[in-house]
Amino acid sequence: MRNLCVLLLCLAGVAPAGAADRFDAVASFIEAQRVEGDVAGVAVAVSQRGKIVWERGFGWADRENRIPATEHTMFSLASISKPITATGLMTLVQAGKVDLDKPVNDYLGNAQLKARVGDARDATVRRVANHSSGLPLHYHLIFSDESYRKTSTDETIARYGNLITPPGEAVEYSNLGYGVLDYVIRRASGTGFAEFMTAKVFMPLGLTRMAVGIPPGMEAYAAARYNPDGARIPMYDSDHQGASAVYGSAHDLVRFAMFHLKDHRSDQRAILSDASLDEMKRLTVNDSARSGFGVSWKIVDRDNGYRTVEHGGGMPGVGAVLLMIPSEDIAVAVLTNHEKGRHRAIADKVLQTLLPKWRPQPKKAEGDGPAFVPSAELQGKWSGNLHTYNSEIPITVEFLPSGEVRAGLRDQFVSVMRPVWFSDGVFQGHMLGQLDTDDARWNDPGMLELSLRLRGDRLTGGAATTSNSWRAGALTHWVELRKN
Repeated sequence: MRNLCVLLLCLAGVAPAGAADRFDAVASFIEAQRVEGDVAGVAVAVSQRGKIVWERGFGWADRENRIPATEHTMFSLASISKPITATGLMTLVQAGKVDLDKPVNDYLGNAQLKARVGDARDATVRRVANHSSGLPLHYHLIFSDESYRKTSTDETIARYGNLITPPGEAVEYSNLGYGVLDYVIRRASGTGFAEFMTAKVFMPLGLTRMAVGIPPGMEAYAAARYNPDGARIPMYDSDHQGASAVYGSAHDLVRFAMFHLKDHRSDQRAILSDASLDEMKRLTVNDSARSGFGVSWKIVDRDNGYRTVEHGGGMPGVGAVLLMIPSEDIAVAVLTNHEKGRHRAIADKVLQTLLPKWRPQPKKAEGDGPAFVPSAELQGKWSGNLHTYNSEIPITVEFLPSGEVRAGLRDQFVSVMRPVWFSDGVFQGHMLGQLDTDDARWNDPGMLELSLRLRGDRLTGGAATTSNSWRAGALTHWVELRKN
């Protein structure tokens, strides 16, 4: 009888219980991290050579109702939604309905991205997918306990679809880009985004605990999200569903990874060819000397000698990571319902068990770095406008020889910008500034993060609304300045 049970487990693609004994120390580590970090729930799934070798839940999916977290609990995946959305997009590419190297505006109808610099025709579908289209920082959540309701995608693009750097010039991680891509999917397929993803991705891959949002009848299987103080977070939506709206279990997420690792499981339909899967993992733009993006996937050449294909996720009540090592045919999914759920440390602990030579990535050195000293070109007072969708607001920025930077909006208080830094030709810093747009409702007491590049006699870039609240978003507005 025992041999029969082992055989049935292996046929299902799950390692028998005895194979999980090597993860006992990992389980103890996870529980210690969970308790120490006050994380309600954690779920982990691990695959190796096409089989799930370990999966388990820890703590609570729903603390108030005492519902345990399991490997089948549907957690909010935050930005891990992006490679899932990109998988759906690639089915349309493979079917000839979308071309990665055509302008994304070709697929958007009247909702056109606007190039503030450069040429919008260079903002291809691929560049939107690898975060080099010129779209800026964008992070917009709409909570169920607020009166504000999200706008249509056409309106969101009209308000914030500004290319603030020439396409291909720089990598800027943009949720808005994946809101644009889920719109491309809707328009090219003629169906709703959630319906398309269910029919073309989740069901063919056997991902029965994965969905865009929480479908009716599935509420009991979904984890609640908790803020840093441990309070339950109200449900929320966004205007970038393709970037952040997918829910999924650790079990299903690692099965999704096995498909991308080309494990060719008999219980999954080949919705993409191996060539399409390779195309998604092909590095097409770098964001550092050792990392960059393919079609959504982050590709990292690590200090420990391994190349990883991965994506993380983080937003209120979510800390998650999906990490694959193609050379070893290994995938690790770690999901939590806490923004600082220690998911990276947990993934590293799992991988140290599987790969004795695995080492965590070294953390960046803490510290403020060298003091900012403006060049002669920057020194002086610059004036121009911050452009919202309903007005132009005068803005000034003054660079003093000492390195102090002062900035102000219209007749608002002029403040000293802190902190400030300059890297790769881009000046960044925080200033006080209150906007009057109805969707920047968290912008109180009023903070803006400027990101400006010197272009001849102009400083151009973005000003993103921000706040210290965990509810805060980031809506980026076009800024153009000239020296007085």
